[in-house]
Amino acid sequence: MRRIQSLYLGGPDQGFPNPATHDVARRTLCEQAGFTPITAHGAPLAEEEKSEAMAREIYATRAALMRRADAAIVNLTPLHGPSCDAGAAFEAGFMSGLGKPVFAYMNIVDEDDAELAARIEGWAVVEIGEDGVLRDEQGCELEDFGLPENLMLWAEARRLYVIVTPDTLADLTGLELCLEAVRMFND
Repeated sequence: MRRIQSLYLGGPDQGFPNPATHDVARRTLCEQAGFTPITAHGAPLAEEEKSEAMAREIYATRAALMRRADAAIVNLTPLHGPSCDAGAAFEAGFMSGLGKPVFAYMNIVDEDDAELAARIEGWAVVEIGEDGVLRDEQGCELEDFGLPENLMLWAEARRLYVIVTPDTLADLTGLELCLEAVRMFND
């Protein structure tokens, strides 16, 4: 297997407050660890107004960047609900489909939120059915393997670090741990 030299940094970070500062911090950590960071932050776009055309351009740009990278580190911090950002999940799956290693991290505020089922219970009415299975108010079964994220994302990540932090948007401890895991993967 080829040594990992470049890392696509995936996740919803471009939408965080102060995305330029956040991107510089992530890039700096990667470079200090000896890797070439690849992010979509600041990528030039021909489209100037938010539209379907701009969305397609952003997708094409990010897909090209992912194809260039040797591996990915994806931020799976829950966003706008109990699960990770849908775009982050797609990026992890896309890289997996390309046969490239995926490493991931997730920031949470409380250790009680370390399991996906527990976070879902905070967002939906959940009951244990007569069959002992967790179900939502519509009767749909909830995934409950005691994992921090959907089993497909969890199983694909070579490492998935769950970090308890009061600052879920800016804490880069998970990224640092992933960088160490990539170094070990290379050895």
